[in-house]
Amino acid sequence: MSEDDFSDYVAARWAGLVRSAVLLGCGQAEAEDLVQSALERCLLKWERVRVAEDRHAYVHRILINLFLSSRRRRWTGEKPAAVLPDRPGIDQTAGVDDYDAVMRALDRLTEEQRTAVVLRYYAHLSEEQMASVLGVASGTVKSRLARALKTLARDPNLAELRGI
Repeated sequence: MSEDDFSDYVAARWAGLVRSAVLLGCGQAEAEDLVQSALERCLLKWERVRVAEDRHAYVHRILINLFLSSRRRRWTGEKPAAVLPDRPGIDQTAGVDDYDAVMRALDRLTEEQRTAVVLRYYAHLSEEQMASVLGVASGTVKSRLARALKTLARDPNLAELRGI
């Protein structure tokens, strides 16, 4: 096994995988934990992942499986923290309204539609790759995306972002 190959993959894909997890519905810390768990599984079977026909889709499938598995648990609410982190000097409100509008719109989608939107428009997987990752027919991917886009087009929060 080439540890350099795995390290290079992680360095190149970490931020994108974390962002995918956030868009699926995780908080930032939960997203990082989820990606770390997915990459741990990848490391254990790196030879299989490395030679996969589409490595990026393979890793996203692991990430989605872990995400769905985490949502099957009884409670996924926030956990109290004894100390809140301070970030002086950083404007923590910049972009909050846009982020909130997008996350609210994504929350209105079904889990399947949201996953399809994240894989297509954030992870940039093709419809064939998505079908492989999700284990469904290409037509199912197309219909999920069409329904999701129709829902997002009607969302009043996103209309405001579009300047309508």
